[in-house]
Amino acid sequence: MARVKLRHAARALIVDEDERVLLCRFAIREPPGTVVWAAPGGKIEPGESLLEALRRELREEVGLAVDGEPPHVWHQEVVAPGHASRHDGVINDFFLVRTTAFEPRGTLSAAELAAENVTELRWWPLREIASYDGTDLFAPRDLATPLTALLADGAPAEPIRLGL
Repeated sequence: MARVKLRHAARALIVDEDERVLLCRFAIREPPGTVVWAAPGGKIEPGESLLEALRRELREEVGLAVDGEPPHVWHQEVVAPGHASRHDGVINDFFLVRTTAFEPRGTLSAAELAAENVTELRWWPLREIASYDGTDLFAPRDLATPLTALLADGAPAEPIRLGL
């Protein structure tokens, strides 16, 4: 039986004082035309902890330095061949990072972000996520539901498990 290969990433739900969440717009190559709005973050490099990867990715993508240990709020596993390029699925660990609003600009150049399929960074009010009816997707797909609960109830004692 073939071994399942999953891409593991650390991601941040960056929420400002107006309860807007900062999301990255990913233009996915396969299938062509697919756009997904997802929390900033990325792959955990060999030897990195979740928090080390999170801190590195946030500096690179959005220019945010994270001190302390933000709460680990969600754990997502999606096992579906073809879901992620060269992988059988993904594992995403999400951390809640509260901050004041800022203009996102990381250490990666626009070309380097584009090479990672990131084409835009945008602050989204929760109501716009909940009422969105366009063709772009969110990750997780029903982002509004767990995000609403997280903002209303605060960080859970243990990460909540999410699906696609």
